[in-house]
Amino acid sequence: MTPLTMTEKILAKRLGRVPSPGEHIVAPVDYVYMHDGTFPLALRVLNEAGLVDQVDPGRLVLFIDHAAPAPSVAAALVHQEMRRFAAKHGVRLYDVGRGISHQVMVEEGYAKPWRIILGADSHTVTLGAVGAFATGVGSTDAAIAAASGRIWLRVPEQVRVRISGYELPPGVMGKDVALGLIHELGANGAIYKALEFQGELSALSLSSRLTISNMVVEAGAKLGLFPVDSLAAKSLLEEYGVDAPRLYPDPGAEYSDELELELHGLEPLVAAPPRVDNVKPVTEVEGVEVDQVFIGSCTNGRYEDFLAAARILRGRRVREGVRCIAVPASRPIFQRLVASGVVEVLTGAGCVVTFGTCGPCLGAHFGLLGEEEVVVSTSNRNFVGRMGHPSSRIYLASPVTAAAAAVAGKVTDPREYM
Repeated sequence: MTPLTMTEKILAKRLGRVPSPGEHIVAPVDYVYMHDGTFPLALRVLNEAGLVDQVDPGRLVLFIDHAAPAPSVAAALVHQEMRRFAAKHGVRLYDVGRGISHQVMVEEGYAKPWRIILGADSHTVTLGAVGAFATGVGSTDAAIAAASGRIWLRVPEQVRVRISGYELPPGVMGKDVALGLIHELGANGAIYKALEFQGELSALSLSSRLTISNMVVEAGAKLGLFPVDSLAAKSLLEEYGVDAPRLYPDPGAEYSDELELELHGLEPLVAAPPRVDNVKPVTEVEGVEVDQVFIGSCTNGRYEDFLAAARILRGRRVREGVRCIAVPASRPIFQRLVASGVVEVLTGAGCVVTFGTCGPCLGAHFGLLGEEEVVVSTSNRNFVGRMGHPSSRIYLASPVTAAAAAVAGKVTDPREYM
């Protein structure tokens, strides 16, 4: 048999044949999910097409996570509409406080190897870390898929990203790996391609893999797939109670291109405004004064991220004049952080802590930026005006680099605090 990539294996299992890169196919969909930022348009499409009653409640999952709790009357009305729809049609709705959609899809076992999952959000690619063919689509495509159970798509070319190095250097986290990859590719370097990560992956925890897959879309990628090896399977079972089948590419599988990423050569990185691919070593931008630090989001809102930040913040205080906002990605993560004492460390250092909202990441609420303000954020985008005033500036970084900035009051090398 011809050796297959992970992308080819997943699609071949569902189609009964191996599709070719560039081919247009109609594929069955296991789950479609939407949130309060994308559901209203999808519902309008369903109503206009007369397809509302065709939605399979077992396929559609809804989340109130972006502007949650509601920061405005307009947001509250959207939330009401979603609750009414879910109740009427028997659709699963994760309401305010449960968590950010991409995290909950993993926690609740929707995201598993071999599944095809669509989200009306570009960061649906996060789920590729657990072996799902997961990609973001527009609200119209999501609506039609929710009703039909199928998606029309072009098969992406597959690119092998070969990881080498059995451990991460001090001060380096999965976010630095993601930023290093984006630096190599550029913002347009992987448009509509499936990045498949292989090689020496033991240094990358499941949390790190979720972070990396989350950010492949910042290079334009359609997918960011990790194999589901023993490490991933064990973590899914122990952390989330999810029993996952294994998924690997075949030896000798052919790829359209290949990229090497050496872990040992990495150092703490930041993406300087206004582009995610404007990546620099933190030592090149040290000294930039900050007004706010944000630790959280679907990119870096997991237990491991806050544990790492707490190691910097323990016994220290957030610098006077700096706001540090910490937002774990879900209620279970928050509860674990409370039980382990990490929340006490964060609040003791002067952080404001909540959970389960996207809030600051997209400038919805809970910490918007004012004129000329600077933030060090663990989220995924630093476009102009993304987190508040158009003149504000966003530096993307790992949780330890963000925590160090909170203590120092300026962008600084986290290794000085380790």
